[in-house]
Amino acid sequence: MLKVAIIGAGAISSAHIQGYLQFKERCQIVALCDLYPEKAEEKKQQFGLDGAKVVKDYKALLQDGIDIVSVCMPPYFHAPVSIDFLNAGSHVLVEKPMAASLEECDAMIEAAEKNGKILSVVAQNRFTNPLMKLKSVLDSELAGRILHAQVNSFWWRGHCYYDLWWRGTWEKEGGGCTLNHAVHHIDALLWMMGRPTQVQAFMSNVAHDNAEVEDLSIAMLKFPNGALGQITSSVVHHGEEQLMIFQGQNARVSAPWKVTASTSLQNGFPKKDEELEQQIEQLYSELADLQYTGHAAQIDNVLGAIETGGPVLIDGVSGRSTLELITSIYKSASTGELVQLPLAKDDPFYTQAGLKQNVTHFYEKSSHVENFATQQITIGTSLETK
Repeated sequence: MLKVAIIGAGAISSAHIQGYLQFKERCQIVALCDLYPEKAEEKKQQFGLDGAKVVKDYKALLQDGIDIVSVCMPPYFHAPVSIDFLNAGSHVLVEKPMAASLEECDAMIEAAEKNGKILSVVAQNRFTNPLMKLKSVLDSELAGRILHAQVNSFWWRGHCYYDLWWRGTWEKEGGGCTLNHAVHHIDALLWMMGRPTQVQAFMSNVAHDNAEVEDLSIAMLKFPNGALGQITSSVVHHGEEQLMIFQGQNARVSAPWKVTASTSLQNGFPKKDEELEQQIEQLYSELADLQYTGHAAQIDNVLGAIETGGPVLIDGVSGRSTLELITSIYKSASTGELVQLPLAKDDPFYTQAGLKQNVTHFYEKSSHVENFATQQITIGTSLETK
């Protein structure tokens, strides 16, 4: 029976707790930690975690022989907390974004390798039927070589969203919608396309003057094979209509799922390729649904890796790649440069201090609240429809 600790009792911790509780025969939540212990106590009571220890300082758990830790704290805590638990012999599942800088990502990966422990970064959108199936369709190459990718990471957050004390600051949250909302779409894009070689981007803050960070960004990408991509990251889009489209040489496929294929007439104009559309539709429909989805599926993946010694789907290297692309978007948008990837360790944006010094600060955060009243959080589900 694997012993689990939840570090951070904010809104996202519920998804982790519910995930672990689906595998009661394999693991047990034995501890919860939060800077505000009453929040941890509330989660303990809410989920019936009888016997679980509640602490304010995570370091009180380092000697408790915890097998796996879910780090659900604000981003600037991710690296120190993860590294301390990895050095203490625990496996770590850390929420997105992986860390506040590439330097911290490298330190986390080094700690995991040194201690022979698993470091997995939450990217629960990969563990959904539409994205898993879309990935399989792309890997089949029926759609042909990908020529263009379009990512609409559209969310909406009210002005008061950034009133929370750690949100909306480069130091504590590490960025705005590009880092904290589009991160899942960017992870999925890299999973399906690989890393681009060039990035040109713009960003702005158009509706949240209580935040230093961006609430809207647009990035253009160029991939090694000449394919192009574009990512729009936003918390100002009503309806939160999220979309990922891949235009292949033979067909267009997307999440939410849709397939369209064209063949050429003698004059070069398009004609619907019904045979290919049916072939791709059949492949998609015959792919098995996942046994678990979302956080529960990723937790199952991590538990399985611990039990068997196998790899996890999303490791520290993968989490770092996602942050590298996001960092390159911030660099391009702040400097106006066309950014070349990979980013070197001597790049000014490699460290958290360098990023804070060089990135655009839109507004200064003049006031804040310690906590919001407990409310259900809403999350976009557009990619999971159809």
